[in-house]
Amino acid sequence: MRWRQGRQSTNVRDVRGRRMMGGAGLGGGLGGGALLIMLLVWLLGGNPLQFLQTVGGGAEAPAPVGETPPPTDEAGQFLSAVLAMTEDVWTEQFAASGSRYVPPTMVLFSGAVQSACGFSSAATGPFYCPNDQSLYLDTSFFDELARLGGPGDFAQAYVVGHEVGHHVQNVLGALERAHELQRSARSEAEANRLQVMIELQADCYAGVWAHHANRKQQVLEPGDVEEGLAAAAAIGDDRLAREAGRTVMPESFTHGTSQQRQQWLGTGLDLGDASACDTF
Repeated sequence: MRWRQGRQSTNVRDVRGRRMMGGAGLGGGLGGGALLIMLLVWLLGGNPLQFLQTVGGGAEAPAPVGETPPPTDEAGQFLSAVLAMTEDVWTEQFAASGSRYVPPTMVLFSGAVQSACGFSSAATGPFYCPNDQSLYLDTSFFDELARLGGPGDFAQAYVVGHEVGHHVQNVLGALERAHELQRSARSEAEANRLQVMIELQADCYAGVWAHHANRKQQVLEPGDVEEGLAAAAAIGDDRLAREAGRTVMPESFTHGTSQQRQQWLGTGLDLGDASACDTF
């Protein structure tokens, strides 16, 4: 993937390697009395994390955009360049429809992170938080993606494009409307089906972004599309279930099958038309 010729986004917070909870830590260093106080704080509606920050010498919370140095490693610079490409494409797409696009922030973290959507560990995988309009990514996820069958730089770019796709849904109001339908769903299976639609639309939006980025800057190299499609297949719910040795249960799917994820990413890549991404 040709990414070095472009700019890097300024909407990046690189907090990799920072301590989450000062000297106290999350797994030890707190006595029984402190744990009891944490429980009381929680029962009274408070935030136990704030108490941990106090007794542990203060957490190193992510600094606002512009107050962390830009990434200096190649992985961070690559992701920053990809985010910049999404900003350029979606700004243009929104402007064409008479709207203004406000880009998200990308937070690079290691191990665990506190977002406006709560505390998350790296095991959660990349995610988008609509409450602070930020996407969160631990770069170690890409090692696991490669192990599952999705190696390559465009495979990583697809992941960023997917999370930015959730931001586009959020800006357009589609994410909240879908969540309202989920809250009124009559069963867990129905709520999961709606979640699959949300995720597949984000896959399609990732394809739309890549289509236009390539048209403008010729960023795709031979084999890149295949890398993206392989990554989409690698994280299909059916393949992940088989990988984990579990029974494939379609009613429990939340992201779609490998075939569905490839199909919708391919739709976005081929057509470059966001209106073609109506998975609902």
